Amino acid sequence: MKIEGAVALVTGANGGIGRALVRALVERKVRHVYATSRSAAVDQSDGHLVTSLRMDVTCERAVSDVANLASDVTLLINNAGVLTKGEVLQASTDEIWSDLETNCLGLVTVVRRFAEVLEGNGGGTILNVLSISALANSPSIGVYSASKAAAWSMTQAARASLAKRNIRVLGAFPGPVDTPMTRGMEARKADPQEVARAMLDGVEGDVEEIFPDAMSRQAGALWGANPKLLERQFSSL
Repeated sequence: MKIEGAVALVTGANGGIGRALVRALVERKVRHVYATSRSAAVDQSDGHLVTSLRMDVTCERAVSDVANLASDVTLLINNAGVLTKGEVLQASTDEIWSDLETNCLGLVTVVRRFAEVLEGNGGGTILNVLSISALANSPSIGVYSASKAAAWSMTQAARASLAKRNIRVLGAFPGPVDTPMTRGMEARKADPQEVARAMLDGVEGDVEEIFPDAMSRQAGALWGANPKLLERQFSSL
């Protein structure tokens, strides 16, 4: 997909990766960006190119209201997410539900509603920002990993369903990125701006599985060659 001249919408645009994606889209000369977030306006300097909107992805009415307003979107980037730390068997039901509701069900709500928008505009692209831990569970973030695995399966389902409507569905699988969400995690973290640019490179190349940083590229190659070995490696994280 050609990004220059496109109209994009980014969910979770007030987070580290979300802000970086908005900036990267402006760099690539999109016609406009709708930057959405659940609780706060998105501070962007390119006011003539960026519209900040409140949208809770878990609220169908809020998603529908934004879709009615942003009816010219041709590129949807589902980036909104939450992260519960800790092992699955130690997490509360509320914590498990929180991650699943936002990271998977919220994603599906947005895809379902904006598929109508994209189709009405002749087609387009949906990029779902997942995680490398969608491919193999990391017990220290077990609930988050499981929710992203569910979102990956939903991405595959949407890809098959929307292809006949001229809508491409891509998945990005970043490793740890240096954002407020990963604060306190002991891991080598990628620069969010570099990750955002690599994701958009994947969008422009119509790459269905995008590995946008060094760690994710290494893990993605192992997943393709020996997924069981990747599972064993991640089981110690």
